[in-house]
Amino acid sequence: MKKWLTVVVAALLLSACGNTKESDTAQLSEKNEEAIVGFEMMGGTIEEATNVPEDEKVKIIAAFDEYIASFNAKDIERYGKILSKNPQGFNYDEEMEFIQSTFENYDVKRLDSDVTIVKYDENVAQVFANIDTQTKDLESNVDYYYSGRQVTVFVKEDDDWKVSSVYYIGNQSDENPHGENE
Repeated sequence: MKKWLTVVVAALLLSACGNTKESDTAQLSEKNEEAIVGFEMMGGTIEEATNVPEDEKVKIIAAFDEYIASFNAKDIERYGKILSKNPQGFNYDEEMEFIQSTFENYDVKRLDSDVTIVKYDENVAQVFANIDTQTKDLESNVDYYYSGRQVTVFVKEDDDWKVSSVYYIGNQSDENPHGENE
């Protein structure tokens, strides 16, 4: 059951990451390498990007907060507004269908910590966070807990920061710090 849930978790966080056009593969591969750099520090310290203007830092962190809050609120319309209309890591329409199905079948909450902008240029920002996810399968009423490290890549669209891709690595521990059974 844990292996099945791991697949669901990866799908929730990356949903349609492989749905890219072949012509975009080289460009996406390069971007993937840049985003995954943050994960090479398994258990290490995460360094904040030093070149982020304060006004942009506020906007990027607010966009990340909205990404988490809209998901936790199960507000599909609000969630859709924080996603890029031209994402690099997923297909927008497929993501929206998948999230709607997820909201109908699971009670899912994400808890973030250590939110840090790790890379920045004027049109792309990478936000690292530790993510704890609590999930209840509404059909079986079974609770699950999992945690991991995530880099959320934001792109600037019409002066707003939008989610373009998500990279996630689950933690090794199966321990649930919230005391719930898996």
